[in-house]
Amino acid sequence: MVIRSPQADVEIPDVSLYDFLFADLTGADLDRVALIDGPSGDKTTYGTLRAHVDAVAGAIAARGLEPGDVVALHSPNVPAFVSVFHGLLRAGITVTTVNALASGAEVGKQLIASGAKALITVSPLLAQATAGAEAAGLGADDVVVLDGAQGHANLRDLLTSGAPAPDVTFDPATHLAVLPYSSGTTGLPKGVMLTHRNLVANVLQAEPYIPLTNDDVIPAVLPFFHIYGITALMNGGLYQRSALLTMPRFDLEEYLGIITKHRATVLFVAPPIALALAKHPLALQADLSSVRLLNSGAAPFDAQLAAAVVQRMPHAHVGQGYGMSELSPISHIIPTGRSDISPGSIGLLVPNMQAKIVDPATGEEIEQPTEGTSAPGELMCAGPNVMVGYLDNEQETRDTITADGFLHTGDIVTVDADGVFTVVDRLKELIKYKGYQVPPAELEALLVAHPQIADAAVVGVPDGAGEELPKAFVVLADGAELSADDVMEYVAAKVAPYKKIRLVEFTHAIPKSAAGKILRKDLKAA
Repeated sequence: MVIRSPQADVEIPDVSLYDFLFADLTGADLDRVALIDGPSGDKTTYGTLRAHVDAVAGAIAARGLEPGDVVALHSPNVPAFVSVFHGLLRAGITVTTVNALASGAEVGKQLIASGAKALITVSPLLAQATAGAEAAGLGADDVVVLDGAQGHANLRDLLTSGAPAPDVTFDPATHLAVLPYSSGTTGLPKGVMLTHRNLVANVLQAEPYIPLTNDDVIPAVLPFFHIYGITALMNGGLYQRSALLTMPRFDLEEYLGIITKHRATVLFVAPPIALALAKHPLALQADLSSVRLLNSGAAPFDAQLAAAVVQRMPHAHVGQGYGMSELSPISHIIPTGRSDISPGSIGLLVPNMQAKIVDPATGEEIEQPTEGTSAPGELMCAGPNVMVGYLDNEQETRDTITADGFLHTGDIVTVDADGVFTVVDRLKELIKYKGYQVPPAELEALLVAHPQIADAAVVGVPDGAGEELPKAFVVLADGAELSADDVMEYVAAKVAPYKKIRLVEFTHAIPKSAAGKILRKDLKAA
């Protein structure tokens, strides 16, 4: 059974991302603030931003790079990231975004895998960038350091080259815009091929559910190198002429100060940030009254955590979206104003999307019920935001996208009669205990709800007899005193017997990706 979005389809123009975002700037838009550097407060207008984008495009073309070439962008969230990212796309370049936390070896692997012909970075990351560039056979002339470093071109060189933006033409439906790499938490990293049309479509698909305005001020703390940051934050904000407040790294005190000082209105966060906003003493003292919308994504946002955020910010709409890099990334959102939808769900299919729910054991499609909630199954999605495929990996592409265009998400969901989807858990992360499936996210939500637990993660560990035992890694709140038995008894009182926590390890922090996903493979290897 194909499940469709309850929202009417949106029209998707056949244009490049540059034309979509910048071609129709009005006179009023030119003077509107586009970017604010969080640490310094420096502002960039939309007029200046477009001029910088055009200048970067001209300089890149003058360096001999051509449409279809790949350039790696390796930087934290700074205003220059936006200028360079869109300048590269303006020139027809495909951008592969590199995690700012990547090691030199990881940078090198991505440069080689993507076939990048140049690397653009910043001086604090130069050591890793240099190691990666050398591994990929790139020389100093191929590495641009935005804030300057001896022997390398810099941002000023790009902006002042005087070369005109090239006149390039390509098919937005097939020309690759970005090549992010999957996180690798459930397998080896793969290059996700996303076209200009994918990115244009996904901004327009999200807009009816999260309508931004030119009065919105949006702290950009989620990394731009992640597709969530690219689409929801950067491109979504630019499309509506909002002001983006860039932050190169997350610091709770600085984040709260920026929200207060600039009267931020929209917060795009991952669950760790939501957790801090709900529980941290600094957040409890901060003025968050300007916030009208908080949307969580990139990792599970359970109902208990959502309720805690709602209690902290009762004046704001609190919800979450769902997606993955392969979906550009958004497929579901809780629409703003829909207080009748549980913030612990992932909401409704965005416009132009179709979905199926498939029993992972039998492959049979699960029907959407006329009342109540469906049985759980793997979510599959189709729409204009679905990736072209994995770079140089036809087998993985065929395994992921069916012949009729539905993408396997690997997530187990239910859907109710109103079209509201809820994630049960990640298919590949389900713990098998005595034949039962134990969802880690459910247990983690229980643990984090405990007032003396600051954070937690649950993984399956082998018991030597072919079974997996649910093991909890627990971060205690300041001053808390809990034993392993206390933790296990707390969970046991709230779950079916087969879902009990069997092992507990206390730790100082839960390892997570920049997107906020728990790095379960790191915990299993510990």
